[in-house]
Amino acid sequence: MYELIRWVVPVQRHELPALLWSFLYFFCVLAAYYILRPVRDEMGVLLGAHKLPWLFSTVFLTMLAIIPLFGWVAGHFPIRRLLPTVYGFFIINLLAFFVALHSGIALQAIGPVFFVWLSVFNLFVVSVFWSFMADVFSTDAARRLFGCISAGGSLGAMTGPFITAMAVKGVGIQGLILVSGMFLFFAIGCIVALLKWYHAHHGIDLGGTHLSSSKGPSATSPSLWIGAVRILRSPYLRGIALYLMCYSVLSTFLYAQQTILIPEVMPSSEDRIQLFASVDLGINVLAFTLQFFAIGWLLTRFGVMLMLVVMPIVSFVGFGVFGLATVLPVLIGFGVLRRAGEFSITKPTRETLFTVVPREEKYQAKNVIDTVVHRGADATGTGIVSLLHTWGIGLSQMAFAAMPIAALWIGTGLWLGRRHEYIRRNQS
Repeated sequence: MYELIRWVVPVQRHELPALLWSFLYFFCVLAAYYILRPVRDEMGVLLGAHKLPWLFSTVFLTMLAIIPLFGWVAGHFPIRRLLPTVYGFFIINLLAFFVALHSGIALQAIGPVFFVWLSVFNLFVVSVFWSFMADVFSTDAARRLFGCISAGGSLGAMTGPFITAMAVKGVGIQGLILVSGMFLFFAIGCIVALLKWYHAHHGIDLGGTHLSSSKGPSATSPSLWIGAVRILRSPYLRGIALYLMCYSVLSTFLYAQQTILIPEVMPSSEDRIQLFASVDLGINVLAFTLQFFAIGWLLTRFGVMLMLVVMPIVSFVGFGVFGLATVLPVLIGFGVLRRAGEFSITKPTRETLFTVVPREEKYQAKNVIDTVVHRGADATGTGIVSLLHTWGIGLSQMAFAAMPIAALWIGTGLWLGRRHEYIRRNQS
């Protein structure tokens, strides 16, 4: 088995159990999310593009409220208890949604709450996952294996919408919620297995450590304030935050354009849900192929800097093409290419950036970047789109307005790539 996997993925023999458990862990996390994502996207369409700024602002404010709570939990729980607690919390949330629907509350009534919750859930569980991965694997191993691990997520992201399309008429939304919770429960089992592997291989009880690993008087627990201060003090972390902000703003531009254009072309709710599920499936098939067969080799061969600028260049060109030809096939094609590239190229490369920072920053500053910065940029992007729409700016002009942001994204990626290599060489 090892020789077969080694032919595709540059994994060392002792790393194979960790690679497989990490692959399965990310599979479960994204399967849980993508089972429910088509429902959320349809709710976004039903609520209308004019409601998106309010929804994403609510997501942002929710993040601001959750981060201090997470900081308290992270400061009092060792990793072996922290990670299952995070995922267990979201399992309880899913059970609450199941009970609400089972008691007769209409889906439309809980729609805004569900939209906000799923947006928070996605970022939080994925952020915690990658923070854990950055602790488990060294920089060298991350370059070789993060692409393959990301492929596990893409496989889960393919499985999720497939389950939704096949099972929704049989088990309904309530049944899908329970299936999603089941996948999160399996993810907790993967966490336990990875902690056992780390202890057996390194002789260190990673699960027994706290997020604040320093022993001096300045040791502190993770918090929103501490994470924000770390970002402001570090040019490298500020660069990562700006890189993610550019991505998030452009993503909300594209999402809002989708929310405006698709209802004009497809008035049927069932057709739209089917389209969303099909698009998600196509995106993740492409992303999985790239992650499993190419990204590990590409990162090792070409380095971080080139991988950081690939999708910003694609976005610059894509928004230009959509501005010239504002039609649904171009929007769908651009969206598929962009999201597949994010999952297969940009995301694993961006996570590699955190392998050269201290552990506390992986959980403190990284968590703020992945949650508050990300969702704050979402709210900013939807606000800009809403303002442009109010001014009578059409979809074509909105696409052209996104191109300077894509150019800034390219420049930030170039700087980050050079800075990452500089820090890595000094640590060697």
